[in-house]
Amino acid sequence: MKIITLLLCSLFFIPAFSQEHFSGISTSKRVGILNIGVNPSELSNLKKKFEIQLFSTSINIANNKVGFKDLTNGNDLEDLIFKGDKPVNLNVDAEFIGPGFAMRLLKWGFAVTTKGHVKANFVDIDTNLGSKLINSAMNSTDGVSTITNTSNQRINATAWGEVGFSVSRKIYETDRTSINGGVTFKLLFPGTYANVGLGNFNGTITTENTGDLILSDANANMNIAYSGSLADNFTNTNDYTKSIFGNLKGMATDVGIDYQLKDGNNSYKLKVGAAIKNMGSMTFSGDNNVSRNYKLEISGADKLNLNVFNDVEGIKDIEKVLLDSGYLKLENGEKDFKIKLPTVLNLYADVKVISKLNLTLFMQQKMNDNGSNNQITSQNIFSVTPRISLGIFEAYVPVSFNEISGTTGGFGFRLGGFFLGSNSIITALTSDSKQADLYTGFRFGFL
Repeated sequence: MKIITLLLCSLFFIPAFSQEHFSGISTSKRVGILNIGVNPSELSNLKKKFEIQLFSTSINIANNKVGFKDLTNGNDLEDLIFKGDKPVNLNVDAEFIGPGFAMRLLKWGFAVTTKGHVKANFVDIDTNLGSKLINSAMNSTDGVSTITNTSNQRINATAWGEVGFSVSRKIYETDRTSINGGVTFKLLFPGTYANVGLGNFNGTITTENTGDLILSDANANMNIAYSGSLADNFTNTNDYTKSIFGNLKGMATDVGIDYQLKDGNNSYKLKVGAAIKNMGSMTFSGDNNVSRNYKLEISGADKLNLNVFNDVEGIKDIEKVLLDSGYLKLENGEKDFKIKLPTVLNLYADVKVISKLNLTLFMQQKMNDNGSNNQITSQNIFSVTPRISLGIFEAYVPVSFNEISGTTGGFGFRLGGFFLGSNSIITALTSDSKQADLYTGFRFGFL
């Protein structure tokens, strides 16, 4: 299918970064606006009384099939993606942090931040089904495949903006310990959205010697939803970024707390923190907007030639082809629909090993089901980051264990307010890493 081939290519080249945003720098001892993204209570730990965020951005691709060496060796991407029996999961997640301001005043901290998000995903795609659809035009021999998959296979993409208002306070403080609490309220501006969900799929796909791919004895639950620029074509990467900020149509909240065991000299021996992020949702609405649930049924002698999808370019085209076939029956639908943000639990601990050397442990646990059609996806992550802090200079080596891409090792540094790093540069260069990324940014504090 042309649309899947184009989407595969676009997912591998649009700007994005992984779910553990800015690994290493976001848990830096030089606490700034990036730390608030992990836990809003860190606002009370600002290194300077005032901080201005100019920009931050990052680029990443994470998947569970294709390694970095596969890309550099020129191996066939489609064959690798759908090789084996393990479902395909591919995650592209972009965040662009715009201007922001933070301040620490007595026991209080305040901040205003701006962000733009871009996400695109394959969720639990059946390799047999995907391989058949991708290679339909190239198959020239007879073959019959019976596929049963109880999960909800999704191709999903979305873009949205947010403006955050954060406040924190020192709840308890002595010469030896301190406890901070914080909250961030986010105004959400949904931009564009697309989702194709195929749940509980059963069917037989026959490859005829003419090259036609025939689907028979099939049934499935299907969700088709779209809004904004992704309704007509979701393989054009420009459509993801040209409409990140839409109208105000949602709210979300982050809450967190942290504890410090001090060692004097305005530092600590141990800091632990916990936060729940992205509790909320946003509503997509507009003229070019719909979410419909269908029942796909092909029974008896009925058949659907899947080659009719070869020239489709967007979700509307898929929907029209299936409706014209007569095998797609509408169950329910709505013009405006609500999408849940990826709620996660963040836990971390930063331990002073020796002077200038710290070790940070970080865990992200998703709290939603990625298979739900109204859910923006997230992933589980655990990372260990040793870091050297020398005043204006800091270097760190994050080692992460990701649900999708497996183990990655990276490197990053900070020089004053400028930072540059990667969650996976070491494993990308030394092994067959299934993640590649780069992030950078600049902020400065004073007083």
